[in-house]
Amino acid sequence: MAKIAKRQDGPRINEAIPQGPVRLIAVDGSQLGVFGVDDAQRVADEQGLDLVEIAPNADPPVCRVMDYRKYKYEQDRKAKAARKNQAKVEVKEMKFRPKIDVGDYETKKGHVMRFLKKGARVKITIMFRGREMAHPEQGLNVLERLADDLKPYATVESQPKLEGRNMHMLVAPIKGAFDEESEGDAKASGDAKAKKEN
Repeated sequence: MAKIAKRQDGPRINEAIPQGPVRLIAVDGSQLGVFGVDDAQRVADEQGLDLVEIAPNADPPVCRVMDYRKYKYEQDRKAKAARKNQAKVEVKEMKFRPKIDVGDYETKKGHVMRFLKKGARVKITIMFRGREMAHPEQGLNVLERLADDLKPYATVESQPKLEGRNMHMLVAPIKGAFDEESEGDAKASGDAKAKKEN
């Protein structure tokens, strides 16, 4: 089996391991004891495997006999699976006006709730036009009211901040906040079904 030279992106292997004593671990995970690097390399060579430095900062450094290509392949597969399973947190945006009427406010709040329920973070933007810039407190009032209304379901991740003609605030869903609500919905629909059958 051809030996692999030192990898830039991983541990030192084979001839790249500096001279000196190393604690050697066999391919099955058992401890073989402390060896000189040349002797440890010989043990790996006899099995047609690689000598891989797995704990360079230990005293002495720890090396393991293994098939490095297979190990690297497994590590890459695990990393790929972890990336795939990692939840992609979406950031949605909802725009409000500083002088929003009650109906519009409730509708937009409903949209924000829907985004939060799906696990997305929501960027709330207050858009100021013309002379509205003279009264930024009106926009702040809308954001504070919304933050208060969303308290059981979301936390304010970044406080209201004025940037140019817009004021932003970022809210993130609270884990499990919607669970009770969905259980309640299921119970209500179950009760309704039971009533219907009687």
